[in-house]
Amino acid sequence: MNDHIYRVIEVVGSSTESSDDGIRSAIARASATLNDIRWFEVVETRGHVENGAVYHFQVTLKVGFTLNEPGAGV
Repeated sequence: MNDHIYRVIEVVGSSTESSDDGIRSAIARASATLNDIRWFEVVETRGHVENGAVYHFQVTLKVGFTLNEPGAGV
């Protein structure tokens, strides 16, 4: 049965290159420990400035993944 039930967590990705790279890094890392990631939502974008230039980007994401069926194990 596919009820479209999700668990939602927040993760933060960072990158010195771009906010998109921060998103990709966060999803790649989350995918290493979570199964069935289905979607993400950007909640917040911020960055760090040093010497008048952007030093790095930081992106907070909500990540949704499907829950295992009852009795299916972890």
